[in-house]
Amino acid sequence: MPEETAHVPVLIVGSGACGLTTAIRLRMAGVECVLLERDAVPSGSTALSSGFVPAAQTRLQKSLGIEDSHAAFAQDVVAKSHGQAAPHLVQAYTQAVSQAIDALEEKGIKFEVLDGFLFPGHRVRRMHAVPEHTGLALMAAMERTASQAGADTLTEALVREIWMDDNDRVLGVGCMRPDGSMERLACDVLVLACNGYGGNAAMVNEMLPAMRNAAFGGHVGNDGSAIAWGKAMGARLADLGGYQGHGSWVTPQGALMTWAIIMEGGVQINGEGRRFHDETQGYSEAAVNVLDQPGNIAWNVFDGPLLDMARKFPDFVEAEKAGAVRKANTILELAATMGCSVETLQATLDQVGPQQADGLGRVFKRTLQAPYYAVKVTGALFHTQGGLDIDATCRVLREDGRPLPNLLAAGGAARGVSGNEVWGYLSGNGLLSAIGGGWIAAGTAANQLNPEYQPNRSKGTIR
Repeated sequence: MPEETAHVPVLIVGSGACGLTTAIRLRMAGVECVLLERDAVPSGSTALSSGFVPAAQTRLQKSLGIEDSHAAFAQDVVAKSHGQAAPHLVQAYTQAVSQAIDALEEKGIKFEVLDGFLFPGHRVRRMHAVPEHTGLALMAAMERTASQAGADTLTEALVREIWMDDNDRVLGVGCMRPDGSMERLACDVLVLACNGYGGNAAMVNEMLPAMRNAAFGGHVGNDGSAIAWGKAMGARLADLGGYQGHGSWVTPQGALMTWAIIMEGGVQINGEGRRFHDETQGYSEAAVNVLDQPGNIAWNVFDGPLLDMARKFPDFVEAEKAGAVRKANTILELAATMGCSVETLQATLDQVGPQQADGLGRVFKRTLQAPYYAVKVTGALFHTQGGLDIDATCRVLREDGRPLPNLLAAGGAARGVSGNEVWGYLSGNGLLSAIGGGWIAAGTAANQLNPEYQPNRSKGTIR
């Protein structure tokens, strides 16, 4: 790199939950770092999410008397992925995310454990959220904490170059600035905490054919650049078929509707008036099931008590404000709203009863009562769960399994813990990988920067 290039001990590409967690822990260790953010205001996938973080044995969870363990959490992750999730990352992330939540609380971020229902695949209540229950609020709290800790963020800095020497050691990066100029920064450690490929239509078409017709509910910055860099560096890729879908993307409004309604007794019915899957298996695989229905749509059908519960979730409140919720006083009105046969719809709802098996594997708690409410939804792709292969310390691995000297990855840039299929996504796996992975990556970077370590500022080539 040019001799005059400014030097930072650790550069972090991406300032979502993963990058911010990395920065906060680095500053706790006294390590200087800079976050490189492509947007004018950091947002990414985290800001578009519900902001729910699964974690076991946090101080908060223990204080509420919830019996849980890291082993139980890990078992739930593995079970949801049908054994496909990378064992070393499952163990590492389920341990690390608890440490991260406790540390963030110590830094002033207030969390609560969501009450009232269980998310698909979780055996106990372990979903942590800030009081606002939104990813946007979580991001704001983490940005504030990182800034107060002394982490610097360079916005509108789109990384386009990674410089390496002949020994595959990262020397620094080049960022494109708003005026088109290239700003270069040298570093001792580079952490890729950036993106997956959900916003890259060509990659989605190639690797996730089931999502070709899906709406994209993620951030446009998920363009697959981390994967492209990894390929150029000779890094190994893993679990590229893993992703988080969602079967409750409100259409045409383009908003998320909470799956809590479904878990607590709501149902999904297609345009012909029929149910088509066991909705409690998970909202990720529901995306594929909904897209397989006529017109690629379904209706979320529920009743008054569920409506009252739903209004506690900001995403539902916004969808209702947008006019997504239709009311029907009778099954006749509901059938007219959905455009289906009254007889077919009646037969479908007749199967929804307390302790009554429905033929699809689901047992309901109670019968739905008029008035009914319906929301038209489709399947959406939120973010991918595959990427650069990493070890348990978040070091990026070469094709032969050896780690690259000073390149780390976590969050959307790396493989997650959902295996290689849509059904492997356990609720919250995205933020589990982002926050757990960011915590681990920071520890690895700090360990690499020992007092005897001399910054490598030698010239290298752009790859």
